[in-house]
Amino acid sequence: MTAMKLITVLLADDHTVVREGLRTLLEAEPDIQVVGEAETGRQAVAMAKRLLPRVVVMDIAMPLLNGLEATRQILAAVPTAKVLILSAHSDDAYIEQVSTLGGAGYLLKHTSASILCRAVREVHAGRTSFSPAIARRLSRSEEASSARGARHQPKLARLTPREAEVLQLIAEGQANKQAAAELGISVKTIEKHRQRLMEKLHIHDTAGLTRYAIAAGVIESSVQVTIV
Repeated sequence: MTAMKLITVLLADDHTVVREGLRTLLEAEPDIQVVGEAETGRQAVAMAKRLLPRVVVMDIAMPLLNGLEATRQILAAVPTAKVLILSAHSDDAYIEQVSTLGGAGYLLKHTSASILCRAVREVHAGRTSFSPAIARRLSRSEEASSARGARHQPKLARLTPREAEVLQLIAEGQANKQAAAELGISVKTIEKHRQRLMEKLHIHDTAGLTRYAIAAGVIESSVQVTIV
C-alpha cells in the first residue's frame, strides 16, 4: 500500500495563538503536515529556504519584514512553494500586490477551518483560492485594467528586495544602527540605502518615507511607529 504524500505547510504569523490554532486545524487533516512556524517575515523566508514547504500560509502584517516582501523573496528562492495569504485585511493595495507577486490565494481570517484546508489543497494542486469577496474585487480590478489597456505597476515595483527591507525598518522607527544589526550590514550601507530610497521615491525625510510605507502597504497604518 502506497503511503500518502503529505502537503507540507509553513505557518507565518506574528501571533503565537494564531499559529497554534492554525497548526491544530491543519494537522487534524490526514494529508497535511505543518513543518514549521515563523513569527517574522524574515524568519519565514529563512525557514522556507531550509524546509522547502509545498505551501506557506502567510499573514501580511508582520514585524521586520512584511508578508508581501516575504512572499516575493520566498517565491524567488523556492519557486515550487505556493503562498496562501491569510489576513484580517482586505485592502485593495494588499490584494493587488499579492496577485502581482504571484501569490496563489488570499483568504480572510474569518474563513472557516474547512475552507482553509480546502484552500491549502487547491493551491498545492496548482490552482488559486480566494475568499469570494476578494475574488470579485480582483475580477473588477482586472476588468478596469484591461479597459485602460494595461495593469499599473505596484507601488513597490521600483524597489529592490533590500530597499524594501530597509524601508520597513525605517518606517517601524528603527535607527540606522538597529537596522544595520537586524540586516547584518554596516551602518554606512544602511545610510546609502536610505539615501537611495529618498532619491527613488522623491522623498526628503524619514516622516515621508514612513507615510509612503503605510500607503504602499509595507506596514499597517495602525502600527505604532516612531518618526525620527
